[in-house]
Amino acid sequence: MQIPKGKKIYFASDNHLGAPSKEASLPREKKFVAWLDEIKEDAAVIFLLGDLFDFWFEYKTVVPRGFTRTLGKLAEISDSGIPIHYFVGNHDLWMNGYFEEELNIPVYHKPKEFVFNNKTFFIGHGDGLGPGDKGYKRLKKVFTNPFFKWVFQWGHPDIGMRIAQYFSIKNKLISGDDDATFLGEDNEWLVQYCKRKLEDKHRDYFVFGHRHLPLNINLNNNSKYINLGDWIQYFTYGVFNGEQLELKEYNI
Repeated sequence: MQIPKGKKIYFASDNHLGAPSKEASLPREKKFVAWLDEIKEDAAVIFLLGDLFDFWFEYKTVVPRGFTRTLGKLAEISDSGIPIHYFVGNHDLWMNGYFEEELNIPVYHKPKEFVFNNKTFFIGHGDGLGPGDKGYKRLKKVFTNPFFKWVFQWGHPDIGMRIAQYFSIKNKLISGDDDATFLGEDNEWLVQYCKRKLEDKHRDYFVFGHRHLPLNINLNNNSKYINLGDWIQYFTYGVFNGEQLELKEYNI
């Protein structure tokens, strides 16, 4: 895809709306919606890289209450003809058709490659990739197992949401700083993952979320790893102007 002159591609990740409560996250939601309202003027494509919600589970006829401002704005932008792509994160693994059917937004459960202006982008949320983190990888297999999803789905939504919110706010990326500390380029597991992927094929940009840290790291002379940060502490996003991808902070 060639980006029309004057248009841009935008990337954002890790809003965790609903954490630590819907009331507490409302100012962040309003700020995010203001950003969406601003970028729709020159956006060619918008990528949301997961954990938009601190917890999201789609029952057959029920979705979580709230987030009306965000969902309404996404619907407006999608209806206007601007493509939006969504990658599930570790807090919203359980998407099952709602975004596609109601918002016309494709949802991806694995990283995916795109080419814009002859630049190759490898895009995903980032959880469970690279070496280490074996505990989470085992837990993710449980979370995504059809049987366990079926069992959870048969519980009353009010109970399920309450249980999920309790465990979700215990996540250190929301309640503490331990997991959101830069480990150094040699120890960052997503950096290691990107370098291994480069052994198979060149990509100009690897774009991920999940780490909650805004990072722009050169993997070699022609390839970069970008982590988008979050909309909890940093309010950072990525923007590709047709030539290069930059990280920026949104202030209003």
